[in-house]
Amino acid sequence: MPKAPSEWTVLSMLKWATGFFEEKNVKSPRMSIEWLLADVLSVKRLDLYLIYDRPLTAEELGELRPLVKRRATHEPLQYITGHTDFHEVQILVEPGVLIPRQETEELVAWILELHPRDEALTVLDVGTGSGCIPVALKKARPEWDVFASDISEKALSVAQKNAEQNEVNISFAQDDLFNPQAFSDRSFDLIISNPPYILHNEKSTLDKEVKDYEPEEALFCESTAQMYGALEQLSSGILSPDGTVFLELHEDNSGEVLGLFKQAKWTAELKNDYGQKTRFLKAKKA
Repeated sequence: MPKAPSEWTVLSMLKWATGFFEEKNVKSPRMSIEWLLADVLSVKRLDLYLIYDRPLTAEELGELRPLVKRRATHEPLQYITGHTDFHEVQILVEPGVLIPRQETEELVAWILELHPRDEALTVLDVGTGSGCIPVALKKARPEWDVFASDISEKALSVAQKNAEQNEVNISFAQDDLFNPQAFSDRSFDLIISNPPYILHNEKSTLDKEVKDYEPEEALFCESTAQMYGALEQLSSGILSPDGTVFLELHEDNSGEVLGLFKQAKWTAELKNDYGQKTRFLKAKKA
C-alpha cells in the first residue's frame, strides 16, 4: 500500500488513491479516485484541479474511505455513488440493474438525429433496465409518447425513480419478451432495445467489475437468434407500418442479427459506434 501523506489534501488523495488502486489492479485508477472524490466534495471532476491544495476535513475523509475500499474490490463506480450521467440526464443506478453504457448514449443520439422535434412519435423501449433510454428520449423530445418494459421488478422500480427525478412522464409495464402481453393492443412508431446479448461462454473475458457485480439476466442470453428473434417477432406485431426498430448489438454477432431481420423481409442496416465496432441495427418493414 502506498505511504499515506502527512496531510490529506485533494492532490495528495488523488496521488495516494491512484497508487492504491493500481496495486489492486482497479480499472482506470486515476479516474476512479477523481470520480469518488468529486462525489464526496460535490464538485465536477475537472474542478478538483482548481482546488488541489484544499485540505480534506475529517468528515470528508470519513465519507471517502469506505468508498475507496469498495472500489478496491472492483465494485463499479456507478453502484458506489448511486448515479451516472447519460445523454444530458442523470440516471440513478443500483445493484441489480445494468449500468448505462456510452454506446447506448450513441444509440440515443442516433435516434434523436434521425427524428427531429417536429415529429410526435409513440415509442417503446424493450428491456429498459434503469430507464436511461426512455428518460433521455423523453427529456429531449417532450412531445413523444414514451413507453418502456422490463421483466425485472427491480429495474422497473429504478426506472420509475429516474423518470420522476428527471421530471418526465413514461408509461412502464412489467413484461416478458418471450411471452409479451403488455402492449399487444398498441402500435409504435419506434421500438428500441438494448437487450442482453453476451453469450455465456464469453463470461471469462469480461472485466471483474462487470461479471462479479452486474446482473447476469441483463448481460447474458442463451443465443443471439433466440434473443433477436423474439425482438423481431414482437416488432412485427406492434410496429406501425412506417415504423423503425433500433437495436444495440454485440459487434461479433451483428451479421447474424442483420441476416435474421433480412430473412424476415425487413429492410435493415448496421451502424458502427465511435470505436468502429458494429454496434447498432436500424430496421423497417419491407
